[in-house]
Amino acid sequence: MSYPEPRYDGDAGEISAVYRPAGTAPELRYTSGGSASYLATGASTNGQFGLYRWDMAAKPSGPSPHFHKTISESFFVLSGTVRLFNGDKWIDTTSGDFLYVPEGGIHAFRNESGEPASMLILFAPGAPREDYFETLADVGAGRRELTPEEWEEFYLRHDTYWT
Repeated sequence: MSYPEPRYDGDAGEISAVYRPAGTAPELRYTSGGSASYLATGASTNGQFGLYRWDMAAKPSGPSPHFHKTISESFFVLSGTVRLFNGDKWIDTTSGDFLYVPEGGIHAFRNESGEPASMLILFAPGAPREDYFETLADVGAGRRELTPEEWEEFYLRHDTYWT
């Protein structure tokens, strides 16, 4: 394995870092009481990756097992207990635990602990996942409804395949 081709052609570095203070409000709130903070989107990283902080309330929440054909996902637990599905079994994970899921890998996550939990979700490359999570929040809050045909198109557009 070698380094990829350069993506920056300048002779000197540039001031281009993006800072997000810890107190920044999350971009997305769920009816379950959880929230998502877009730390880095695919658009802001030039398609290299996306990184979200996923804060889950004590109420059980999370997707069923699924896979993606175009992106990998990684999960790093910050606090609480998060149930991660590795394609074979559910694992109760805690602060510092990590799960990498390559393209095609079946996975899921849930908070069933009855206590708040938080994790980082990294996906690569940086697909436009924001619309996916924002639409789910809108449906969950009753602000939007989708027909069965719209759900099918929605999941295909967002590279989500249920098992």
